[in-house]
Amino acid sequence: MVPSLRLSTTSGNALDDEDASSYRRLIGRLLYLQISRPDVSYYVHKLSQFLARPHTEHLIAVHHLLRYLKGTTRQGIMLWASKEFNIKVFVDLDWRCCLDTKKSITGFCIFLEKSLVSWKTKKQATFSRSSTEAKYRGLTSVSSEITWLTHLLQDLQIPHQEPALIYCDNRATISIASNPTFHERTKHIEIDSHFICDKIQQGQQKLLSIKSSHQLAHMFTKPLPSSTIHEFMFKMEIRNLHTSS
Repeated sequence: MVPSLRLSTTSGNALDDEDASSYRRLIGRLLYLQISRPDVSYYVHKLSQFLARPHTEHLIAVHHLLRYLKGTTRQGIMLWASKEFNIKVFVDLDWRCCLDTKKSITGFCIFLEKSLVSWKTKKQATFSRSSTEAKYRGLTSVSSEITWLTHLLQDLQIPHQEPALIYCDNRATISIASNPTFHERTKHIEIDSHFICDKIQQGQQKLLSIKSSHQLAHMFTKPLPSSTIHEFMFKMEIRNLHTSS
């Protein structure tokens, strides 16, 4: 949980076999823990990139994360009862942020009304020549997740009529996704990345602009100051579950 820390495969010195095995075991447990702790999702994803050959700086970062977790053992997600099940999504991207591969990271969080129900941090599989293209690919990924969630609600016979609202802080990306006519400059984007355009045209999903300072998905794509993390956690209803609300 150190905002200024930038890690690569060459950070520090290589660990000996014993410490490397310990590092891998810790990451395995953290990958399981992040299922219920969205506040550490980005950090666990980042640290899991170095399992093949962990170095000293990676282990130091894991110890920082463990100290944070030790001080927040009662933290959890507050789920609220509601008669409505409207979907609200925040999606963000950190372009070419990986120091080793120069690939981008996509992050998103999905709410059913006030309740956080899904989140993800994922490195994109392909290179993107611009941040707009990379964010567009990220939108396609989150659109697929929304479609799956919508089908799940239908299977559970939960009524859901309103379009899912997707908040993005890149206006160029919103323009491309909302425009049914593909411009010359977007032809290099794979056909399957236009999946979200169909969903928007069908009225199932709607893209909305949001200020970068209000983009909750930043927490899933980049290290943030502690004050910002706590602010976003409050907005996501991540709190101490052992105290009265």
